Amino acid sequence: MSETGLTTMNVKKINKNKVYSYIYKEKVTSKMQIVQQLQMGLSTVSQNLKLLEDEGLIEREGFFESTGGRKANAIQIVRTARVAVGIGILKDKILIAVIDLYGDAVCRTEIAADYVQEDAYYKKLGKCLEDFIAGSRISPDAILGVSIATQGVISTDGKSVSYGAIMHNSDMKLSDFEKYIPYPCRLVHDSKAAACLELWKHTDLQNALFILLNPNLGGAIISDGTVQQGAHMRSGLLEHLCITQDGPLCYCGKRGCLETYCSASALEAAAQKKIPEFFVEIRKPNSPLRHVWNDYLNHLAFAIRNLNIIIDGKVIISGYLAPYFQEEDLTYLLEQINASTPFPLTRGQILLGTHGQYSPAIGGALVYIEDFTASI
Repeated sequence: MSETGLTTMNVKKINKNKVYSYIYKEKVTSKMQIVQQLQMGLSTVSQNLKLLEDEGLIEREGFFESTGGRKANAIQIVRTARVAVGIGILKDKILIAVIDLYGDAVCRTEIAADYVQEDAYYKKLGKCLEDFIAGSRISPDAILGVSIATQGVISTDGKSVSYGAIMHNSDMKLSDFEKYIPYPCRLVHDSKAAACLELWKHTDLQNALFILLNPNLGGAIISDGTVQQGAHMRSGLLEHLCITQDGPLCYCGKRGCLETYCSASALEAAAQKKIPEFFVEIRKPNSPLRHVWNDYLNHLAFAIRNLNIIIDGKVIISGYLAPYFQEEDLTYLLEQINASTPFPLTRGQILLGTHGQYSPAIGGALVYIEDFTASI
């Protein structure tokens, strides 16, 4: 192919991407708005709109109010023209979420399943995914890929789990899933995947301490707008921050890790109640369990105070416990942090995640959406 031919094709692709990206960003727009904002010719915009419409990527839905002439079509992307699937694997359950092109969950489900490193487990997971997709009326052809978020450090090549003390899944391999999932797959660390979701939601986020308050604690470091991996994929494993040398025994074999104080499982053990029941109880006046919650928040504040001295950014609280936090809890947490630091935080520096225990599944799937929207 000639150099001129290549250049013409590249220009066409660039124009198509510009039109799609503008519609994607604006959410609802008109043909003339695209022409004016992108400073493209009317015929070029019309051609690209037809291409995108023929491919099922955009639709004309309704009209704008008339300004004297014919009403303009309201143009928007087809949110489910492509979707991505996120799977979160915990010791005793599987969480599945399907997200649209804006990263919003279209549907999700929770399946009770104890993890075991056996072929039967992966076969069951594949069947559960197949049944879920069939029941959700999502076209298999629209699925870009499946992200599997698991507890455990992922190898640098992304092909296996290199450290999996929580679930005893150090032998877990990406190929175990690929045998029973007929879509592109990737294996990700749950905390880092959940941190990616926060970067998606907060596009101006540069530096942050990310804390995943799941049954087992997790964390991640966001620096210069990127989730840090570390030389051995161990960056941000704040669950193993030692806060008392002679504290409770952690699953890692050491004592006094933050995991033993601030995981949801540790909170349940201290309260002797399941999490939903516990939070109902402590919202009552003069609850005898309030001191358990305060003790939990005190340990969390201690960790945040020390870690944020190093990171100097925002603090994001996400995961299973995040939806249970109320403003009074965040106020108390902030007071405990600031009581012992020379560099106080403000309320605006503490962000609360909104997707609960589904955060790793949703966050992990976003890479497929990002790659697709960039490829058009």
